Amino acid sequence: MKLKEMTRIALCTALTAVFAQIIIPLPFTPVPITCAIIAVMLCGGLLSPRSAFLSQLVYLLLGLAGAPVFSGFGGGPAKLLGPTGGYLIAYPLMALLIALILNKTGRRSIPLTTAAMLAGLVVCYALGTVWLAASTGRTLTEALLAGAVPFAGFDAAKAVFCALLVKALEKPLLRIAQA
Repeated sequence: MKLKEMTRIALCTALTAVFAQIIIPLPFTPVPITCAIIAVMLCGGLLSPRSAFLSQLVYLLLGLAGAPVFSGFGGGPAKLLGPTGGYLIAYPLMALLIALILNKTGRRSIPLTTAAMLAGLVVCYALGTVWLAASTGRTLTEALLAGAVPFAGFDAAKAVFCALLVKALEKPLLRIAQA
């Protein structure tokens, strides 16, 4: 692995850790609104599939080791085993799926990038909902209503924002990579 790739991975890991601290707790669910999803989408949109996956895996491993990188400066195994653990565990898969879709098509139009990010959200919601149900004793329907439905519109808007940002950053980052 080259130094440039390791640097990109580290930057995306750090971006996720910083964005995870921007949260809005909701009184009716243990799942807060978080900006970490923005970082995961950007990593998937800007990195190779391998790098996107590794950036989020490193994020999880840092948190598992106790580094305060999860929302609310949380860390440790309890956070991964708690109600939001499924969403966190989905981050590497989400970033990987986004990067795979964009790299397979060879095009990064705003609609395609948005669609890739929405596909990643489906993975995040699926794993997160199942985990939320299992960890809290809720039914799948209750978990879906508490952990996905309230966030869908806001997360779709994040996907559009990230697609626009990826498109804007594409050329400048390519120039930097070639330097």
